[in-house]
Amino acid sequence: MRTVLITGAAGFIGYHLADLLLSEGYRVVGFDGMTDYYEVVLKERRYQMLKQNQHFTGHVGMLEDFEALHKLAMDEKPDVIVHLAAQAGVRYSLENPRAYLDSNLVGTFNVMECARELGVHHLLMASTSSVYGANEEMPFDEREKCDTQLTFYAATKKANESMAHSYAHLWNLPTTMFRFFTVYGPWGRPDMALFKFTKGTLEGTPIDIYNNGDMYRDFTYVTDLVRGLCLLIEVPPVRPESAEDIPEWDSLSPAAPWRVVNIGNSDKVRLMEFVTAIERECGREAVKNFMPMQKGDVPATWADATLLKELTGYAPQTDVNEGVKQFVAWYRDYYDV
Repeated sequence: MRTVLITGAAGFIGYHLADLLLSEGYRVVGFDGMTDYYEVVLKERRYQMLKQNQHFTGHVGMLEDFEALHKLAMDEKPDVIVHLAAQAGVRYSLENPRAYLDSNLVGTFNVMECARELGVHHLLMASTSSVYGANEEMPFDEREKCDTQLTFYAATKKANESMAHSYAHLWNLPTTMFRFFTVYGPWGRPDMALFKFTKGTLEGTPIDIYNNGDMYRDFTYVTDLVRGLCLLIEVPPVRPESAEDIPEWDSLSPAAPWRVVNIGNSDKVRLMEFVTAIERECGREAVKNFMPMQKGDVPATWADATLLKELTGYAPQTDVNEGVKQFVAWYRDYYDV
């Protein structure tokens, strides 16, 4: 039984990935800081459900505490590390950038050090579609240059990609960076649009819609996302003999066993279509508060997921209407509304 260490295992994506890996026969070790960026009880409930499986072990600790993380890693000796833990949220990075410095840079360095010492079979680390920043050519392609990040959150994630490349090169550490595109679904984060829009619509309180609704997002359903991650685990990058050996569609580095992969639905959806789907499932119209574009935000995201399909044979495909339906059903059940 192969062991996977997941940082951020009590988080939204971490919980769903751990649940899937357990069902696929993996042993999963979770590490989570249980920080109060959003309601801790939601994280605790996720951990409680995972702990019902005998092949899951959950630990609480901060990424910045290298001794605690290192001891756990050396004791458990995972074959694979999936690094999901981070200080999340684009908007919060405008208010508290130091939290991103500590968690996303120092914490990620600690994870890479553990992976290096263990010589893991594969290190997979979360990046974000936000690294594309001010790029305008869409759909976003992993091979295009992206050096114009618009928030400190995005900047820390781009830095993680560069940090990981250096370790992959120096220590021959197979590393895959994956860029998420607007992930949503049951057990989602309360700071995300779907959660806030559903809560506001059901309660009859105004929901803030930025750029007057003229925004597009590549909404990716969480179970599609973690299925892609599960498949990527089995496709560790291999350092090429030469640049000529790299397929035209691949983002594989010519200097390291390192690549970056988009995981998105490959379909940009207008924000107001998303809101309409929420209204339909809630059975009432939302009170909309139209606002200008917020600092650091972008008008559109759209993934080219060709590389994911080439590597794994899989592509996310859940329609946004079905995904919203599943989330609203979960929300009503969880909060008994």
